[in-house]
Amino acid sequence: MQPMSKKFVVFIVFVSFFSGLLGGIITNEFVKSNVDKATNTVVQKVTEEKTYVEESDSIDAIKRVSASVVSIVLTKDVKVYKNSPYQFFNSPFEGDPFFNQFFGQQYAPQQGQSETKRQKVGGGTGFIVTADGLVITNKHVVLDDSASYTIITNDGVEYGGKVVSKDPMNDLAIVRIVQKDDKSPKVKTFPIVEFGDSDTLQIGQSVLAIGYALGEYQNTVTKGIVSAKGREITAGGSGVGAETLSGLIQTDAAINGGNSGGPLINMKGQVIGVDVAIAANAQGIGFAIPINDVKPVLESLQKNGKIIRPMLGVRYLMLTPEKAEELQIKVNSGALLVGENAQGKFAVVPGSAADKAGLKMSDVILQIDGKDISIDYTLQQAIRNKQPGDTIKLKTWRSGETLEKELKLGESDGGAGDK
Repeated sequence: MQPMSKKFVVFIVFVSFFSGLLGGIITNEFVKSNVDKATNTVVQKVTEEKTYVEESDSIDAIKRVSASVVSIVLTKDVKVYKNSPYQFFNSPFEGDPFFNQFFGQQYAPQQGQSETKRQKVGGGTGFIVTADGLVITNKHVVLDDSASYTIITNDGVEYGGKVVSKDPMNDLAIVRIVQKDDKSPKVKTFPIVEFGDSDTLQIGQSVLAIGYALGEYQNTVTKGIVSAKGREITAGGSGVGAETLSGLIQTDAAINGGNSGGPLINMKGQVIGVDVAIAANAQGIGFAIPINDVKPVLESLQKNGKIIRPMLGVRYLMLTPEKAEELQIKVNSGALLVGENAQGKFAVVPGSAADKAGLKMSDVILQIDGKDISIDYTLQQAIRNKQPGDTIKLKTWRSGETLEKELKLGESDGGAGDK
């Protein structure tokens, strides 16, 4: 047998190497393709399962609370004018100087006879907190003492609403569900909401808002996240004076007119806030009162028959480092006492506990009972669980000097209740 030439041997080695390399590449690509497919399938499955869980959480949370959410409708007597069919009310010459000079005022647009009709004038939201029908809502929803209030439950049944008490410190009120008239349904035992803990909220946490959107779409649900905590705003509206609210939850869950007083809930279906205001010139900026600020209100009503609050007697602005720099104040946190005395908006209410302790406008309250006052722990939070007559210790800053004071909290109430 003839020995193989060197060239042939080299050729065989080359072919073997190339075949092995090509086979390896093909095998690798095949395996990689299958691994990628398997990985994509797993990722897709995990994503679908995660989405399903999130959707299920939302659905379950809504089911837990929606039966306890009510719509509040305001009605009152308003004057309705009838116009004479023979007036030049829509004349194309109306307002023309020549027309007015020639015909005088005898044909000028005038309102005719009036009659009084009972009409819907507004709407808001609330949620049931006791089985016998106590409802939490915003104070500005039930501010009009001349109006009548109708409570509409989630199943469409209409009841009457009696304002029990209004919070003197915050935009909160308590309304009782009552029988509307002899022909309307009698008050029954109602499902109630479960309270969460607003102090444990995290930025980015998912939340849901439920309310009587635009005073037309009952129990509308929107979803978003907690955008920020400890916000302070000055809110107002038609027929409502401006009010400064602090320690608020900011959310991008859509909140519309009519949502006021409705619950902001977490994915467990627990109420963690009361929707209160929106930034009218923005999108996705709404605010809610933390539920931990609401709990003492309900406890006070159940104990005293009305909302009684401990009163310090100050108007304040919560400082941040940015706000302190803007105002050229040498402390970067605390509660800055602000006001406009000429307009009756006192930084320190005359005769109040703060006044008796010698607090003054432009003072900054740094601590209460040894705990720092900040955006994360506001002045309102510091005294919300106190009782009238409790003694507290304050550390304040005044023009570069630190002062320590002790005072006894006063009392403010929201009027007699029905207990």
